[in-house]
Amino acid sequence: MKTALLKTLRLERYIFGILLAFVMVLVAELTDEKEIIFPEICALTIGAWVSELQPWAVNKRRIFILMSLASIFGVFVVRFMPYPLIIQVCICFAFCGFILTLFKTNFVPIISACILPVYLKTESLIYPVSVIIMALIIIFAQWLMEKFHLRPHINFTPKEFKIKDEIIKWSKLLLVFGMVSIFPFKIHQIYFLAPPLIVMFTELSNPKSPARKKPNYIIGLMTFGALTGCLIRLIFNVYLGIHLYICTLIACIILFFALNKVKINFPPAGAILLIPMILDESLLIFLPFEVFAGAVILCYLAIFMFRGKE
Repeated sequence: MKTALLKTLRLERYIFGILLAFVMVLVAELTDEKEIIFPEICALTIGAWVSELQPWAVNKRRIFILMSLASIFGVFVVRFMPYPLIIQVCICFAFCGFILTLFKTNFVPIISACILPVYLKTESLIYPVSVIIMALIIIFAQWLMEKFHLRPHINFTPKEFKIKDEIIKWSKLLLVFGMVSIFPFKIHQIYFLAPPLIVMFTELSNPKSPARKKPNYIIGLMTFGALTGCLIRLIFNVYLGIHLYICTLIACIILFFALNKVKINFPPAGAILLIPMILDESLLIFLPFEVFAGAVILCYLAIFMFRGKE
């Protein structure tokens, strides 16, 4: 495929991704239902629409099933497991490891879908319904893009692994994550471990992940995403009173432009961009610093703690 045509098609896919995030936040504001806003949608559009090579070994059916299970389980934990927050998050993390192993895939964005309602104490079923609808839109749009040759067709091959190795890997991930989370949860600064950072940590724990080769770029992208989201929200929404959906539009344009320039489509950066749109404004000033610190620790911890063949 010619380079000029490839760039044109990528631009179209960027536009589709921006429009989906815009419409999602618009509907949330019109209905006054913040639970509709699902930050991971921006990550999914980067991975499923924008990238020529999908970063996850997953098919459309698995995307739907896994996103549905993860979002429902997260709300279930909030409703029926009144344990300390760190225990709830570890339960969600372990559940995601279990279903990813069961379905033989590395579709790690479900971790954010599962843990986010726990962070936000979301009990409303509006959240999983929103996630399921967003997943269906992602799937249908990806199918259309493939059908009309706007992006390459994805051939799914289930991951090959040994159950014993997967149990060891996820046990180690859970242990390391649990130990790292003790201090942030103790001081009630949970966004040092924002859900997209947990996804980043899990992705980088894979020795075969291309992102491990450029850790500083990944840290920079995550920090840039958080900083962009916070600044846009503070300036345009908090101080100027402009609607969140306009803020989302501006923030997505800036991030997608940056991703295109550095030529690294790292999906968690899209998710961290939209986190400021759902947080209380009092948290926005410190969030970029928390994300930077969390990204540095989790990024290098994943690289040094998880080596060798997957």
